Amino acid sequence: MADLDRATASLVRLAARVTGGIEEDVRAGLVECLESGVPATWLDELVLQSYLFAGFPRALNAARELRRVAEGGPSTGGALPDFADSYANTFEWRLRGQDTCSDVYGPMYEKLRANIRQLHPALDEWMIVEGYGKVLSRPGLDLRRRELCIVAACVAAGQDRQLHSHLHGARNVGVADTVVSEALAALEQVVPPAHLNTAKLLWARVLGK
Repeated sequence: MADLDRATASLVRLAARVTGGIEEDVRAGLVECLESGVPATWLDELVLQSYLFAGFPRALNAARELRRVAEGGPSTGGALPDFADSYANTFEWRLRGQDTCSDVYGPMYEKLRANIRQLHPALDEWMIVEGYGKVLSRPGLDLRRRELCIVAACVAAGQDRQLHSHLHGARNVGVADTVVSEALAALEQVVPPAHLNTAKLLWARVLGK
Protein backbone atom coordinates (compact mmCIF):
# COMPACT_ATOMS: atom_id res chain seq x y z
CA MET A 1 0.00 0.00 0.00
CA ALA A 2 1.64 3.18 -1.23
CA ASP A 3 -1.04 5.76 -0.38
CA LEU A 4 -3.57 6.28 2.41
CA ASP A 5 -6.81 6.77 0.52
CA ARG A 6 -9.73 8.59 2.08
CA ALA A 7 -11.77 5.42 2.67
CA THR A 8 -8.92 3.67 4.46
CA ALA A 9 -8.22 6.74 6.61
CA SER A 10 -11.88 6.77 7.69
CA LEU A 11 -11.79 3.05 8.47
CA VAL A 12 -8.66 3.53 10.58
CA ARG A 13 -10.32 6.33 12.51
CA LEU A 14 -13.39 4.13 13.05
CA ALA A 15 -11.18 1.37 14.47
CA ALA A 16 -9.91 3.81 17.08
CA ARG A 17 -13.41 5.04 17.86
CA VAL A 18 -14.76 1.52 18.32
CA THR A 19 -11.89 0.74 20.70
CA GLY A 20 -11.78 3.92 22.75
CA GLY A 21 -14.88 5.96 22.06
CA ILE A 22 -18.50 6.06 23.15
CA GLU A 23 -21.47 5.08 20.98
CA GLU A 24 -21.81 8.60 19.61
CA ASP A 25 -18.18 8.44 18.46
CA VAL A 26 -18.85 5.15 16.69
CA ARG A 27 -21.90 6.63 14.96
CA ALA A 28 -19.85 9.60 13.83
CA GLY A 29 -17.17 7.26 12.55
CA LEU A 30 -19.69 5.21 10.59
CA VAL A 31 -21.13 8.36 9.00
CA GLU A 32 -17.62 9.46 8.06
CA CYS A 33 -16.94 6.03 6.54
CA LEU A 34 -20.11 6.11 4.47
CA GLU A 35 -19.33 9.61 3.22
CA SER A 36 -15.85 8.37 2.27
CA GLY A 37 -17.19 5.44 0.28
CA VAL A 38 -16.05 2.65 2.63
CA PRO A 39 -17.54 -0.67 1.39
CA ALA A 40 -19.97 -2.47 3.67
CA THR A 41 -17.68 -5.50 3.72
CA TRP A 42 -14.82 -3.44 5.19
CA LEU A 43 -17.11 -2.11 7.91
CA ASP A 44 -18.37 -5.57 8.73
CA GLU A 45 -14.86 -6.98 8.94
CA LEU A 46 -13.62 -4.10 11.09
CA VAL A 47 -16.43 -4.68 13.57
CA LEU A 48 -15.74 -8.41 13.67
CA GLN A 49 -12.01 -8.04 14.26
CA SER A 50 -12.57 -5.40 16.92
CA TYR A 51 -13.53 -8.05 19.46
CA LEU A 52 -9.90 -9.21 19.41
CA PHE A 53 -8.56 -5.76 20.31
CA ALA A 54 -11.44 -3.92 21.98
CA GLY A 55 -13.35 -6.75 23.66
CA PHE A 56 -16.73 -8.34 23.01
CA PRO A 57 -18.89 -5.58 24.59
CA ARG A 58 -17.45 -2.89 22.30
CA ALA A 59 -17.69 -5.19 19.29
CA LEU A 60 -21.36 -5.83 20.06
CA ASN A 61 -22.05 -2.11 20.45
CA ALA A 62 -20.31 -1.37 17.16
CA ALA A 63 -22.25 -4.13 15.41
CA ARG A 64 -25.48 -2.66 16.73
CA GLU A 65 -24.60 0.78 15.36
CA LEU A 66 -23.55 -0.70 12.02
CA ARG A 67 -26.83 -2.61 11.69
CA ARG A 68 -28.75 0.58 12.43
CA VAL A 69 -26.89 2.33 9.65
CA ALA A 70 -27.42 -0.63 7.31
CA GLU A 71 -31.18 -0.37 7.79
CA GLY A 72 -30.98 3.01 6.10
CA GLY A 73 -30.55 1.42 2.68
CA PRO A 74 -27.87 1.09 0.00
CA SER A 75 -25.72 3.91 1.40
CA THR A 76 -23.73 1.27 3.29
CA GLY A 77 -22.06 0.28 0.03
CA GLY A 78 -23.59 -3.20 -0.14
CA ALA A 79 -25.47 -5.76 1.91
CA LEU A 80 -24.09 -7.02 5.21
CA PRO A 81 -23.71 -10.82 5.46
CA ASP A 82 -26.19 -12.85 7.48
CA PHE A 83 -24.20 -16.06 7.99
CA ALA A 84 -21.51 -17.28 10.39
CA ASP A 85 -18.40 -19.38 9.89
CA SER A 86 -18.54 -23.07 10.77
CA TYR A 87 -16.28 -24.39 13.51
CA ALA A 88 -15.76 -27.41 11.29
CA ASN A 89 -13.11 -25.21 9.64
CA THR A 90 -10.82 -25.20 12.69
CA PHE A 91 -8.05 -27.14 10.93
CA GLU A 92 -8.09 -24.65 8.03
CA TRP A 93 -8.11 -21.72 10.48
CA ARG A 94 -4.99 -23.07 12.16
CA LEU A 95 -3.12 -23.39 8.85
CA ARG A 96 -4.03 -19.97 7.53
CA GLY A 97 -3.54 -18.47 10.99
CA GLN A 98 0.04 -19.70 11.02
CA ASP A 99 0.61 -18.17 7.58
CA THR A 100 -0.97 -14.83 8.45
CA CYS A 101 0.79 -14.53 11.80
CA SER A 102 4.09 -15.38 10.11
CA ASP A 103 3.47 -12.65 7.52
CA VAL A 104 2.79 -10.08 10.24
CA TYR A 105 5.69 -10.98 12.53
CA GLY A 106 8.25 -11.95 9.89
CA PRO A 107 11.55 -13.05 11.43
CA MET A 108 10.08 -12.63 14.94
CA TYR A 109 7.36 -15.24 14.36
CA GLU A 110 9.02 -18.20 16.06
CA LYS A 111 10.08 -16.06 19.03
CA LEU A 112 6.52 -14.76 19.36
CA ARG A 113 5.10 -18.30 19.41
CA ALA A 114 7.60 -19.38 22.04
CA ASN A 115 6.88 -16.33 24.21
CA ILE A 116 3.11 -16.78 24.03
CA ARG A 117 3.34 -20.51 24.76
CA GLN A 118 5.40 -19.66 27.82
CA LEU A 119 2.67 -17.30 29.00
CA HIS A 120 0.03 -19.97 28.41
CA PRO A 121 -0.31 -22.68 25.73
CA ALA A 122 -4.03 -21.96 25.39
CA LEU A 123 -3.30 -18.32 24.52
CA ASP A 124 -0.91 -19.45 21.79
CA GLU A 125 -3.55 -21.76 20.32
CA TRP A 126 -6.27 -19.12 20.50
CA MET A 127 -4.00 -16.48 18.97
CA ILE A 128 -3.32 -18.65 15.92
CA VAL A 129 -6.65 -20.39 15.40
CA GLU A 130 -9.09 -17.79 16.67
CA GLY A 131 -7.22 -14.54 16.07
CA TYR A 132 -5.07 -14.93 13.00
CA GLY A 133 -6.92 -17.86 11.44
CA LYS A 134 -10.64 -17.39 11.99
CA VAL A 135 -10.67 -13.59 12.09
CA LEU A 136 -7.68 -11.85 10.55
CA SER A 137 -7.41 -14.21 7.57
CA ARG A 138 -10.97 -13.59 6.42
CA PRO A 139 -11.10 -12.42 2.79
CA GLY A 140 -13.42 -9.43 3.25
CA LEU A 141 -10.62 -7.00 4.18
CA ASP A 142 -7.00 -7.18 3.08
CA LEU A 143 -4.26 -7.73 5.66
CA ARG A 144 -2.64 -4.33 5.07
CA ARG A 145 -5.78 -2.45 6.01
CA ARG A 146 -6.38 -4.83 8.90
CA GLU A 147 -2.93 -4.04 10.28
CA LEU A 148 -3.53 -0.29 10.04
CA CYS A 149 -6.80 -0.75 11.92
CA ILE A 150 -5.03 -2.83 14.56
CA VAL A 151 -2.45 -0.06 14.94
CA ALA A 152 -5.28 2.43 15.45
CA ALA A 153 -6.98 0.18 18.01
CA CYS A 154 -3.74 -0.23 19.96
CA VAL A 155 -3.18 3.53 19.98
CA ALA A 156 -6.71 4.17 21.24
CA ALA A 157 -6.35 1.55 23.98
CA GLY A 158 -2.88 2.68 25.00
CA GLN A 159 -1.52 -0.83 24.40
CA ASP A 160 2.04 0.17 23.59
CA ARG A 161 3.63 -3.29 23.56
CA GLN A 162 1.14 -4.60 21.00
CA LEU A 163 1.31 -1.32 19.12
CA HIS A 164 5.05 -1.68 18.70
CA SER A 165 4.57 -5.18 17.29
CA HIS A 166 1.89 -4.13 14.83
CA LEU A 167 3.80 -1.08 13.63
CA HIS A 168 6.42 -3.60 12.58
CA GLY A 169 3.63 -5.83 11.30
CA ALA A 170 2.25 -3.14 9.01
CA ARG A 171 5.67 -2.80 7.41
CA ASN A 172 6.06 -6.58 7.18
CA VAL A 173 2.86 -6.97 5.16
CA GLY A 174 3.77 -4.20 2.75
CA VAL A 175 2.36 -0.95 4.11
CA ALA A 176 4.64 1.93 3.11
CA ASP A 177 6.22 3.92 5.95
CA THR A 178 4.57 7.09 4.68
CA VAL A 179 1.16 5.42 4.89
CA VAL A 180 1.73 4.36 8.51
CA SER A 181 2.74 7.94 9.33
CA GLU A 182 -0.39 9.25 7.60
CA ALA A 183 -2.56 6.75 9.45
CA LEU A 184 -1.18 7.94 12.78
CA ALA A 185 -1.76 11.54 11.76
CA ALA A 186 -5.35 10.65 10.87
CA LEU A 187 -5.94 9.78 14.53
CA GLU A 188 -5.63 13.41 15.62
CA GLN A 189 -8.77 14.45 17.52
CA VAL A 190 -9.84 10.79 17.72
CA VAL A 191 -7.53 9.31 20.37
CA PRO A 192 -6.12 10.85 23.57
CA PRO A 193 -3.19 13.17 22.71
CA ALA A 194 -0.89 11.36 25.14
CA HIS A 195 -1.61 8.04 23.43
CA LEU A 196 -0.90 9.52 20.02
CA ASN A 197 2.34 11.15 21.17
CA THR A 198 3.54 7.81 22.54
CA ALA A 199 2.57 6.11 19.28
CA LYS A 200 4.57 8.60 17.25
CA LEU A 201 7.59 8.04 19.49
CA LEU A 202 7.28 4.28 19.06
CA TRP A 203 6.98 4.72 15.30
CA ALA A 204 10.11 6.85 15.24
CA ARG A 205 11.90 4.07 17.14
CA VAL A 206 10.71 1.50 14.59
CA LEU A 207 12.06 3.71 11.82
CA GLY A 208 15.35 4.01 13.67
CA LYS A 209 15.08 7.75 14.16
